Amino acid sequence: MDLNAPILITGAGGFIGKNLVATLKTCGYTDLMLFERQDTPETLQQYAQRAAFVFHLAGINRPQDPSEFYSGNAGLTDTLLTFLRQANNNAPVLVTSSTQAELDNDYGKSKAQAEESIFAHHEATGAPVYVFRLPGVFGKWCRPNYNSVVATFCHNAANGLPLTVRDESYELPLVYIDDVVRCFINAMDGNVLCDRSVRPHCLVSPVHTTTLGHLAKVISGFIQNRTTLAAPLLEDGSLEKKLYSTWLSYLPTDQFSYPLTMHCDERGSFTEFLRTPERGQVSVNISKPGIVKGNHWHHSKNEKFLVVSGKGVIRFRRIDSDEIIEYYVSGDKLEVVDIPTGYTHNIENIGDTDMVTVMWANEAFDPNHPDTFFLPV
Repeated sequence: MDLNAPILITGAGGFIGKNLVATLKTCGYTDLMLFERQDTPETLQQYAQRAAFVFHLAGINRPQDPSEFYSGNAGLTDTLLTFLRQANNNAPVLVTSSTQAELDNDYGKSKAQAEESIFAHHEATGAPVYVFRLPGVFGKWCRPNYNSVVATFCHNAANGLPLTVRDESYELPLVYIDDVVRCFINAMDGNVLCDRSVRPHCLVSPVHTTTLGHLAKVISGFIQNRTTLAAPLLEDGSLEKKLYSTWLSYLPTDQFSYPLTMHCDERGSFTEFLRTPERGQVSVNISKPGIVKGNHWHHSKNEKFLVVSGKGVIRFRRIDSDEIIEYYVSGDKLEVVDIPTGYTHNIENIGDTDMVTVMWANEAFDPNHPDTFFLPV
């Protein structure tokens, strides 16, 4: 869709709306008509006359009176569609519904009524419509202690509060806000995945299915990672990766940083920064001028050294040879040096300031199996 096309977004101030608006702006869309709870029907009518695409995200899910479900969900939908028809505007309409539309409760019934109005609008006008029945949506900016267990768990874990789990085995489907927004933006070009078993409901992919017990265990473990230095599972697309990004967004503003344990002596310091079971360990080494560190070799452990400040030389000698190999390194020219197995090696600070080296090892240090053998270069 043209980046200058006028786009109407109802419920723009809500959780999904905020994320959608932020992404549309980063994509370069310039004409966003944002309709929120405090705006008047006259404003909605003006927006409906101009809209080239409509995201109808507004709705009610926690009213004071059950009747508000119908006025805030089905009623507002009818009003919006009436304004579009009055303007002879057949712009595509994307609406957020809920998997509860299949249930016999006031919220679900109001969502089902809104869906029927949308489908009737398509049949009457030919306008494309996209009805997304969303399961539990989670991600940054979702309100805790409202209608998202992920938001509540992340908020509580980030603020040192207990996580209450009534039924650990209870299964729930979840979709991540970035995946939701991606699917919504794809719909602007008519690119949607639909379930046509009953009605052509649009689907968000992927859907993550988990249990409350597993969810609580994963989220409560994130704060412990700051002590163990363990990174969460960051496999692309994994639920844990998305939960970790979400949890970080709930940290109190005075809790963004955390201290590391520095092992200091007259030579400088060595500080472990991050460790993972499948991607190894990252550390920061600081060496004083003239200091040599290392003089050891490994059977299987391998490393990468990156000097980011200062000047040094990394020396190698294969353990069955007398030949010494030297690599001169400097923070002025960032260059990674691989440390092969079977070579004893050291690193010397040859500058007049502290030398800072980022060191990666393919495995986290295990004192019971160090695979490190002293041998001067």
